[in-house]
This record gives sequence, C-alpha cells and structure tokens, in this order.
Amino acid sequence: MSSDEFNASSVDLDAADPAQIICYLNAGENDYDGRLGARISALFVILIVSTAVTFFPVVAQRMPRLKIPLYVYLFARYFGAGVIVATAFIHLLDPAYEEIGPASCVGMTGHWADYAWCPAIVLASVMIIFLLDFGAERYVERKYDVADAPDLQEAVTGQSDVTAHERNEAAAYKKKFSAEGYADESDTESAQERSFKQQITAFLILEFGVIFHSVIIGLNLGSVGDEFSTLYPVIVFHQAFEGLGIGARMSAIPFPAGSWLPWILCLAYGLTTPIAIAIGIGLRTTYNPGSFTANVVSGVLDAMSAGILLYTGLVELLARDFLFDPKRTKDTFRLTFMVVCVLLGIAIMALLGKWA
Repeated sequence: MSSDEFNASSVDLDAADPAQIICYLNAGENDYDGRLGARISALFVILIVSTAVTFFPVVAQRMPRLKIPLYVYLFARYFGAGVIVATAFIHLLDPAYEEIGPASCVGMTGHWADYAWCPAIVLASVMIIFLLDFGAERYVERKYDVADAPDLQEAVTGQSDVTAHERNEAAAYKKKFSAEGYADESDTESAQERSFKQQITAFLILEFGVIFHSVIIGLNLGSVGDEFSTLYPVIVFHQAFEGLGIGARMSAIPFPAGSWLPWILCLAYGLTTPIAIAIGIGLRTTYNPGSFTANVVSGVLDAMSAGILLYTGLVELLARDFLFDPKRTKDTFRLTFMVVCVLLGIAIMALLGKWA
C-alpha cells in the first residue's frame, strides 16, 4: 500500500501492516538544493580523473619504451583487484539489500515479498557469468587446442618471474617439438588471438557491471541534497580507484596491434559517470532516488552488478592470479607486496562505502 494511506500520527503497531510502516519510513523525495556550478564541475573533474587513471595502465602496457617500474605495475594491478572485490560487497550487494531486500519497502510489497529476490538475482548473475566465461574458454580450447596466455608482467615491466633455467627447459621443449614437425603456436599471431578471445569476454562482463554502478552513482550525485559536499570528493576517489582496476585488468589483454578497442573501452568508463551526472542535473528537480520505482530499478541493477563483480573479482582476478597462475612469482617479498596491495584496495574502497 502507498504511504499516502498511512496515518503516521496515529499508528497501532499491533494492527498496522509492517510494509506500510517501512515504506513510510523509507519514503524519499527530491532533495535538490542548488549548487548547480559545483555539480557541473563534478562532471568535468570525474571525467578527467577517472579517464586518466583508466588510461594509465593501458598506455604503459602498449608503449614498449615506457617500461614502468615493476612495483608500480604490481600496485596498480592488485590494488585494482582489491577495489573490484570491495565494490561488489560494499558498494553493490549492501545497497541492493537496502533497496529490494526483505527488510525494504520493495521487499515487503506485493510479489517482491514472496521470495528472496535480491540473493536470487545475485546468484543468477554469478551463474550466467560463469557459463559465459566457461563457454568462451571452451570455445578457445576447441579452436586452438591449448590455452596459454602470454607473460603480461614481462610485457609491461620488462621483468619476468620465469627463471632462466625454466626458460631454457621451455626452449628445449619447443625446439624438440619443432624438429618433429609441430608448429610453435605460442610464437604466432594465432596465440595472441587465442589469448585475446579468452580474456575479452570476461573483461566486457566486468566493465558492464561497473558501468551499471557508475550510472546510479552519477544520477544520485546530480540530484542529491545536503550529502553532495561529502559525496563529491568521495565519488571522485571511488571512480578513480575503480578506473585503476578497470585499466589494470584491461592491460592484461593482448589486443591486436593497432586496435582502437582498449581506448574506446577506457573512454566508455570515463564518460559513463559524467553522462549520468548530466542526466541527474537535468532531472534535478524531479528525480527521486527514494521512490519505489527508483529502488526497484537501482536494486535490480545493483544485485546484477554485484554478481558480476563478485565472480570477476574472486575468480578472474584473485583465484586466477594467486592460485592457478603457473607463472606466478615464487618471490616471497613480491607475493607479500601483491597481497598487501589487494588488502589495501579492499580496505580503502570499503572505507569509502561509509559515504557512497
């Protein structure tokens, strides 16, 4: 029932419908309070900052003469992985429960009250992404017979975790098979194509989830009221850290030479939140982020994005890099640094969740 039928000044808690009470308490309204100039500045600041940090890892990887220090690269890559994981839990899953969970106005109304839709959407999202990822992996295996990604770290930093002894053994192995008439596919263009097809699907899914989240953030920043002063700097950092994670992940993909796709994907992330802010500014006097409809749309998108980022962060980033990567370093100090970077990314992004 709508809050208009609910008399808040005279409530019998024993007889009242709990859904009416919750919907009344959670009812929102348009909070726009001016400061149009500051909101417009947020559009350009976030555009510049988020685009720049997203481009940085990609530029570093695609310019061979620009060999960035190893630990700068490791920081960007694994700090970004931590950011993605924290975003899934703190910035997407928790808001989704607040918007469409069982204790929310939406979750206590109509058919939304018949089932735990929020975790169901997250679960469905995770399994769909798993099936897409598995299908892409299987397609590549069937087409190319074997899957072996190039050493990204060596390409970016000029340093590899593969020892000279291991290289010599691998070279002897390749030479033996070449002499017997087998093609050395890892040194051909088809090897790069194989690796690209393996990784691009998972990345596009990741960016898809992050962009959903960025749209919601931008709409809220364009129309929010008293919280604007706090949200402005927090969202700048939020988008910068997410952009670093996106860029670091993208730098791991061996795009074909001369491809414009990485630049387009970087720009797509950089433009999403500013465009959403512009839309929020355009709707600043009418958009109500606390309305029933807004909660349904935002909650479903947050739950979907949470599933996408949960799978990507835990499986594609952490498990693949730390548990299943045959080229993972054996250097204890470097491994410790990588883990600390992940934890730092998680901690900072989780802290930002207090405000945004």
